Amino acid sequence: MRQLLLRPGAEELSYEIRGIVKKARQIESLGYPMTWENIGDPIQKSNHVPDWMKSIIADLLKEDKTYGYADSKGVLETRKFLADLNNEKKGTQITAEDILFFNGLGDAIAKLYQFLVPTARIIGPSPAYSTHSSAEAAHANTAPITYKLDPDNQWLPDMEDLYLKVKYNPSIVGILIINPDNPTGMVYPKEVLEGFVKIAEEFSLLLIADEIYQNITYNGVKAVALGEVVGNRPAISLKGISKEFPWPGARCGWMEFYNREASREFSKLCQTLENAKMIEVCSTILPQLAIPRIMSHPEYHAYRVQANTQIGMRSDWMREILGDIPGIKFNPTQGAFYNTIVFDEGVLNPKQSLPIEDARLQTLLDGWLADPEMPLDKRFVYYLLASERICVVPISSFCSDLRGFRVTLLEEDEAVFKNTFERLGKAIREYLNSDTKI
Repeated sequence: MRQLLLRPGAEELSYEIRGIVKKARQIESLGYPMTWENIGDPIQKSNHVPDWMKSIIADLLKEDKTYGYADSKGVLETRKFLADLNNEKKGTQITAEDILFFNGLGDAIAKLYQFLVPTARIIGPSPAYSTHSSAEAAHANTAPITYKLDPDNQWLPDMEDLYLKVKYNPSIVGILIINPDNPTGMVYPKEVLEGFVKIAEEFSLLLIADEIYQNITYNGVKAVALGEVVGNRPAISLKGISKEFPWPGARCGWMEFYNREASREFSKLCQTLENAKMIEVCSTILPQLAIPRIMSHPEYHAYRVQANTQIGMRSDWMREILGDIPGIKFNPTQGAFYNTIVFDEGVLNPKQSLPIEDARLQTLLDGWLADPEMPLDKRFVYYLLASERICVVPISSFCSDLRGFRVTLLEEDEAVFKNTFERLGKAIREYLNSDTKI
């Protein structure tokens, strides 16, 4: 080409959660069934959308307005409904004008980082959800800046690590919080959220909270929303319906702006995001119209309680199966529907393996393992894929120095769920014991 096509930082975009699917499909093409634990798609895992919810959507399809444009910021009635939900929590109050819809949170996240100057950095958690870390790295044209989540402390954030990184890096303008967390399943206690706010106040930072799993908690744990503790600090909450309804294919998410007039720079960012949406005209209207009807339906609360209870039971089953395996750190989950299992330091080495009975699978695996710089957790994940046909995601792909993997708690069929994790537990033991000496 006569000149460069990609702007600096574009090559930082990556998404191993879906990238590993290419390798799994190669195995499927040889006639093997695959157990998918790589992505949080409830529909893929036998989740049933309630008939009353489908009826609401079907009725909307009979209305002509469903086929038109929405307001650029989103359907006004829906934005009013969501603002009221926030305000019922008695924290920072917002109006419909403080809500902006996008075609899924992926779209919202991309837009948010797109308009930041490259020198303005958002520090986020590690392990990091790839959509955030990749977008932040791409906009800054360098590796993301992260604070540590501690697997030895129930995945709670290392607040001293966060404080020192903020204090000595003046390029940091904001803190990202994912609550409940993806990929660890941790839920922030209120006092930890208040600690984030305190740091933001001291250094005049923006707070960003990805709260898409806010209503997916279980086993006695409830999530505290950022709006309940943020006070007067400028902040953005990111929310959506993909997992909660569940309707991931709707691609429907939104931002809630808190205290947008508290900072001139923050007010300008909010206006820029709104202007960008006006250029696109609007986001998809059908799911926006459905939100108030579904969430105010008399069966909705009971549906979510039941769904959360079932996820909590699967969390308990996972703990029973994997919790006592030597060589790994296991933390029971509290929210969302993921768990991150980390290998103890030093237990992985490049001579470990799992049995591969099919020579065709061995050939595929040999090709995948050709990279001598491959992180050791990715090596385990590839062996697991070829040996047990279980597709998980290595934690090294979540912007982390830890070595482990992420799984989901989505499988509705109890027998399938238990079989999957019994096979996984057996594979972990066999892999770690296959060659303990380098």
